[in-house]
Amino acid sequence: MKTRSLVTIADMSKEKIMYLLEMAHEFEKNTNRKILEGKVVATLFFEPSTRTRLSFETAANRLGARVIGFADPKITSGTKGETLKDTIMMVSNYADIICMRHYLEGAARYASEVAPIPIVNAGDGANQHPSQTLLDLYTIYQTQGTLENLNIYMVGDLKYGRTVHSLLLAMRHFNPTFHFIAPDELKMPEEYKEYCEQQGIKYKEHKEFNSEIIKDADILYMTRVQKERFTDLMEYERVKDVYILKKEMLKDTKDNMKILHPLPRVNEIAYDVDEDPKAYYFQQAKNGLYARQAIICDCLGLTIDDVKNDSTILK
Repeated sequence: MKTRSLVTIADMSKEKIMYLLEMAHEFEKNTNRKILEGKVVATLFFEPSTRTRLSFETAANRLGARVIGFADPKITSGTKGETLKDTIMMVSNYADIICMRHYLEGAARYASEVAPIPIVNAGDGANQHPSQTLLDLYTIYQTQGTLENLNIYMVGDLKYGRTVHSLLLAMRHFNPTFHFIAPDELKMPEEYKEYCEQQGIKYKEHKEFNSEIIKDADILYMTRVQKERFTDLMEYERVKDVYILKKEMLKDTKDNMKILHPLPRVNEIAYDVDEDPKAYYFQQAKNGLYARQAIICDCLGLTIDDVKNDSTILK
């Protein structure tokens, strides 16, 4: 049976992206509804998460659904040897939709192929993070008034960063110019650069990170160097502090520039940057609620008209 899963952003049309952003905007107007009353949302997190898990669960709760699931796979039957397929099939008996994060690349795709209910990919290893991408797109549109013809600077861990991989795929519709700022150990993988070339997406690579490099940025997308992805901790120690955004670096940047970060941060953004009006990462995280409400509703077959005509809005 074909379900309305969200596994990757790569196959999503421009029209579908804009449709979901419009739906997210409807939820920003009022998040408290009962439009999913009687539904059950399962959150299966085989990897640690704060923002993604809590925003999915908050999205479900604010829409009237019930939430089941786990945030620690150590308490599940997986510790007894249960396969991912068996876990997915079992939970499908209890829920209407599964939001899943897994440490293996391709796990979400596999789950969507075996599950009789929709699967939402909440991050699969270093591969993709499509729900983060939709909230990123919503944030970019919210701050720039457009998604078209923007200069997007991606900084830090571009090798393992699933958020930058997904954003790159989604922006193919909007004629961006990307600037990839990373050390050799963490540079954008070749397959994504090849994708840019195939899609006619302009990009430049940099090793330096300073005020001169970023002065033309519309979006400065910072990322954390992910210790959990490294098999060689010596390599992690060499690169973890390579790029740190400091407040004085912002003085010559464009007025419309906004700083995004999928969070959590470690030390790649100095804390005094938080006070600058160009810092937008906490609002970005807040937008995750609206984007994930739209995703859950869309995967469950609700339309934007259902949302606009919803009579269950709570004041």
